Amino acid sequence: MRPSPILSRLVPALAVGALVLAACGSDGDSSGTSDTLAPAGTDAAPGAEGTTAPIGGCGPTIDDGVITIATGAPAFYPWVIDDDPTSGEGFEAAVAYAVAGEMGYDAESVVWVRTTFDEAIQPGAKNFDMNLQQYSITPERQENIDMSLPYYTSNQAIVALDGSPAEGATTVADLKDVKFGAQVGTTSLQFITDVIQPNQEPFVYDDNVGAKAALEANQIDAAVFDLPTALYVSGVEIEGSSVVGQFPADAGGTTDQFGFVLEKDSALTSCLNDAITTLTDNGELDAITQEWLADFTGAPVITVD
Repeated sequence: MRPSPILSRLVPALAVGALVLAACGSDGDSSGTSDTLAPAGTDAAPGAEGTTAPIGGCGPTIDDGVITIATGAPAFYPWVIDDDPTSGEGFEAAVAYAVAGEMGYDAESVVWVRTTFDEAIQPGAKNFDMNLQQYSITPERQENIDMSLPYYTSNQAIVALDGSPAEGATTVADLKDVKFGAQVGTTSLQFITDVIQPNQEPFVYDDNVGAKAALEANQIDAAVFDLPTALYVSGVEIEGSSVVGQFPADAGGTTDQFGFVLEKDSALTSCLNDAITTLTDNGELDAITQEWLADFTGAPVITVD
């Protein structure tokens, strides 16, 4: 492969992985669910039929006295650590328990189930009260399901191999001589050209597969992805790579917002939105984000001033 600046043509588009699908849409299987995890200290698992009396002023849930929350099968780092949402470790696991608490459900009253990505956003009855798997909030999805207010706004991040000149950067000025690559037509490419503005024009690829291949082959110094994709690429796909930096969410105006999925016209949606608003206003969501998506991942914030 010999990519040239502005437009390079590599392999045909392939699925990037579970995390990327979650951020940008999904090609995943739309069938079936996996195991149900009972709340801590109980042996019972919830059923998926019927509704019950509300707790804490919220609407009814599908099972009496508990709130059923769904995640992926499997769920990936850093969203859920070790694929165990009951631990409360990982960004989305921690968010789920914080939100449930605001809605009146303590940790012992949270039940976890698994769904595929596509399954959860299909119209119809659900086997969960709410589901979080990095679902981007879009008008198209909201035609079939309810989506909550955002609990996370994604930002751009840099993935590089060990020893890359991008390592150690603290400002965009430190990145001027770095050779970047990104997928054509993405906010990541726009971010490189509009915000980073490197001295050399970025290498442009038909898809993320091409950008990753170029990075592995040392044809570029670094690739830019949204942070969820960057974490998956570095943690699962490219050995010897890491997220060497991330940018403020408001930098460049290129953001993506994640929300919970609920059944269409769910009686819980308003209560869930109130909980997210409270956690946003009191700073708890920011603290969870800092713990699991900044401090835990070890990706420093690169300033753009």
